[in-house]
Amino acid sequence: MDERTRADVERAEAAIVEHYPRLVRLAYLVLPPSMGRHRRVLTAHGLVQRALPWTGPRRPDGALPAQRGPSGEDSYALVRLRTLRLALSYEGRSGRPPTRLLPSVPVVWGLRLFPLAGGADELALDRALSAVGSPVRAAVGLWHLEGLDEETARAVLEEAGVVGADAAQREAELLDRDTGAGAAALLNSGEFDPCTVQTRPTDLLRRRQRTRVSLVAGAVLALVAVVAGLPGGDAAPPATAAHGQPVAAARQALDPDRLLHTPNDQWADTSRVDFTAWPARGRQAGDKELLARALRVWAAPPADARITASADTSTRPPDHPPRLLYAGLIDNVMVVVFHDGERLVRYAEPEEATPTLHFARVDDTDVTTGAALVIGRGNGWMRYLVAPWVSDTTTRDLLAPDAPARGLHLAPDGVTDRVPTPPAAGAGCGRWPVVQLRSSARIVENHAFLLTDLGDLAPVHLTYLPPPSAGEPPRAPREATGTPALLSWARTACSLRALRGTGVRSVNNWAFAEQRLPEDAGLATWVCTRADTWSGPGRVTVQLQPPAAHRADPGRIAGRAAGGAACSRFGRQVVGELRWQAPSGKWYLLAAGSRAVEGIEVTGGVRAATGDATLAVRAGRQAPAEVTGRLPGGGSVRAIRP
Repeated sequence: MDERTRADVERAEAAIVEHYPRLVRLAYLVLPPSMGRHRRVLTAHGLVQRALPWTGPRRPDGALPAQRGPSGEDSYALVRLRTLRLALSYEGRSGRPPTRLLPSVPVVWGLRLFPLAGGADELALDRALSAVGSPVRAAVGLWHLEGLDEETARAVLEEAGVVGADAAQREAELLDRDTGAGAAALLNSGEFDPCTVQTRPTDLLRRRQRTRVSLVAGAVLALVAVVAGLPGGDAAPPATAAHGQPVAAARQALDPDRLLHTPNDQWADTSRVDFTAWPARGRQAGDKELLARALRVWAAPPADARITASADTSTRPPDHPPRLLYAGLIDNVMVVVFHDGERLVRYAEPEEATPTLHFARVDDTDVTTGAALVIGRGNGWMRYLVAPWVSDTTTRDLLAPDAPARGLHLAPDGVTDRVPTPPAAGAGCGRWPVVQLRSSARIVENHAFLLTDLGDLAPVHLTYLPPPSAGEPPRAPREATGTPALLSWARTACSLRALRGTGVRSVNNWAFAEQRLPEDAGLATWVCTRADTWSGPGRVTVQLQPPAAHRADPGRIAGRAAGGAACSRFGRQVVGELRWQAPSGKWYLLAAGSRAVEGIEVTGGVRAATGDATLAVRAGRQAPAEVTGRLPGGGSVRAIRP
């Protein structure tokens, strides 16, 4: 091999190393879904590793990959093309690959690997992709994962050997229209990421019968012990379970006779009003066979079970007897719901279909965040199971703030009638259904509150904080059921679509400032919408809500931030800024700060200052500017920007 060839190969290797997750995600998308997620994960990794051109003699151990030169993009295009060709070659294959003397890398024994499960939107997209051929999935991947335009993508498809690249792209366009404009974001989610996976064991009993080996990986031994300890199983040989947990404790966790049952009226006589106060409900709450089956699937899900977990939620097996919340038939699906102290676990057993598990983190709940869970879900509808302390259930449309709430029928077991689901990302936003619940006077919390669905097992609590009033101290968020709150949420609700599947616990609309617009254009409200997750970090969106012709006209997005304390009780100093066009056509820079802001200063391409908490100055639409708010004691806070 001459030096030029060696350099080309090393650049190709560097491209694979640098863009490895990107290439594996593309290969995983193109491979046939009929292979199953485990085989697709391993095959996608193997194809990308095989995409490296033949190197001849290997580099000496310890040598670093060559630095990317001018041909770095060409090197990446080469390995991407080789990856596509290999992935496309699997179209139409049936059965398992032929047995080889030496298996292809990577090899995983005793475990099955699956990408992290997404929400309803990801599942719908996955089903749509499964119904088309590999060339169509390749076109979608080149557009949304690689960012190629149609002409470039067509050339890549043709070079990869696709016959009828134009037809594949036309079909991809139809799929895009059917699945909505959010396909790009969904394809970049954990559902389609074969580099971030969760593990499950293979068939434990079959392996145990075949091997009878005394030394097995600790996690596998734990699950063998769990399965063997079920009624009808063999005696369990190992003495400990996974994470060092005694086998006896693991058996107890899976014994339906040891499930925790809360007395029916304990919720009215306890200071802890959360999921621990829910009694067991549903006609099958005493069905030991069903409960044992649900616990067994939770502990060792079969390979084809679908597992969905809300963001930052563990899917680990139970390590102590959980609390039973519900067991019954919901729309021809047998459903069991457990609570283990920090998670909800929903087991669903459809007729003639594999079971599903849905995990959701719900630690530190209260009267509102522990007031309901999603017990059933279908195409465009859902049902809630509500807490025993809920005395009244109604529904309303956030986009129709003047319309009264409508009654929602509640069955004796706490299950509601069907409720429409809010629109998904990329879909139209003509309405936003929420449930309005009222807690019982028996717990001295007799108040109404709003919950909405964002695709997780636990609904999201909506609150509101009105503009500051002179002479009044800062207050905590209040329930979003009053007229000002409903008017604010009417202009904000559709922005909730971007939060689906992100593990959100509650969302608060804080009207942190009001501002008179230039040229007598009316009074505008600055709103900071903060979404708090169950794991702690939040997401913030700042928007300006100028006077509008319609109640549900959305505001103007002024800035976004993630991870900080802005707009929470620990981050009450906020500044927003936005370029706004007056009715005359002139452009202004608008800025406003929260209660503690004593002045605003603008630097850069625009220069202005004021001793007030609001500012409006003529400025070009694209003129660069830095907006800073002055705080008491000499501190400052920068404006939240897009």
